[in-house]
Amino acid sequence: MRVALNMLHLVSAETGGSELYARRLAPALLETAGDLELVVLASHQAVASLREEPWAGGVELVGLPFDARSRARRVLAEQTLLPRTLRRRKVDLLHNLFTTAPAAPGVAQVTTILDVIYKRFPETHGGMLGQGLAALVWVAARRSKRVIAISEAAKTDIVRFLGVPFDRIDVTPLGPALPANGTVAEPDLRRQLELGDGPIVLTVSAKRPHKNLGRLFKAFARVRGEPVLVVPGYSTAFEDDLKQQAGERVRFTGWLPDEQLDGLYRAATCFVFPSLAEGFGLPVLDALVRGTPVATSNATSLPEVAGDAALYFEPEDTDAIAAVIERLLDDEALRERLRAAGPPQAAKFSWARTAEATRGSYERALETGTTTT
Repeated sequence: MRVALNMLHLVSAETGGSELYARRLAPALLETAGDLELVVLASHQAVASLREEPWAGGVELVGLPFDARSRARRVLAEQTLLPRTLRRRKVDLLHNLFTTAPAAPGVAQVTTILDVIYKRFPETHGGMLGQGLAALVWVAARRSKRVIAISEAAKTDIVRFLGVPFDRIDVTPLGPALPANGTVAEPDLRRQLELGDGPIVLTVSAKRPHKNLGRLFKAFARVRGEPVLVVPGYSTAFEDDLKQQAGERVRFTGWLPDEQLDGLYRAATCFVFPSLAEGFGLPVLDALVRGTPVATSNATSLPEVAGDAALYFEPEDTDAIAAVIERLLDDEALRERLRAAGPPQAAKFSWARTAEATRGSYERALETGTTTT
């Protein structure tokens, strides 16, 4: 089976969880049983960063000539350059990893629709951008033989908002995003990021409206003592407004390399994730892997990921968020229970399982032929 992975929307260090999904899925697919050849299609800029991956030698990397930082050019390349490239590369199947897809790929295609949060929270992708995204995802849903969802909650939303038949959607939960290397010592990390000696409350989140950081900042302002709230992640158009809402104990670190982010999870007294909606929730899984005590909202996919290994709160209730943070900071016995519960819950998820389920989706797509609907 010769499969092309559409990574045209990959912009290194700027596409959050979708980038991690792409970079972790490719090597896992290579390790699945059977004869699978992968052709990875991306912009020239992205291919330069992908060549640094340890798995790069096992795939055919193809760079397409367009500016990946321009959303309009990414979309245009996906609809025009990508189908022409597929014909030259003679692939059996196209897997689109970033929610959108070409309208006429010329081969059978599978599309991962990571989420439809733009339907729940239009302000996340406002104006023409939101309208364009809605149109592109609608096309992807109807021109793909199979649709992949990354959680049962995401599948439910895809059925509800896009009208995709339930039996045409395959669920492939993800594995941890970060390698668990543990190479950065906590004192070094605190010094590098100027975090002081107090307790660390960590949230790993894109700075977008549905991530609910504004309510988290209000809640944290009510928390007693001298903890710091650390907010890693790439910059967005919403960051300046969020910084005005943040108090003096909130630290924005920007995008961090994997080793520093891993160190933050390990150094944190607790991890808090107040999101209003998630396709999956990779940061929660990364916290569970390391036994970091987790409190998360009870919305969408997050209970699927955290199970009984986290505390839950209503994400629109600022008092509830403040109370759960204080409870985790004050109750060592509770933290120990959550530390013990995290790794067994996280062990239910792996990229090997993701890859096997994805491979099954490929096979079902090819069984139904190449005609799009």
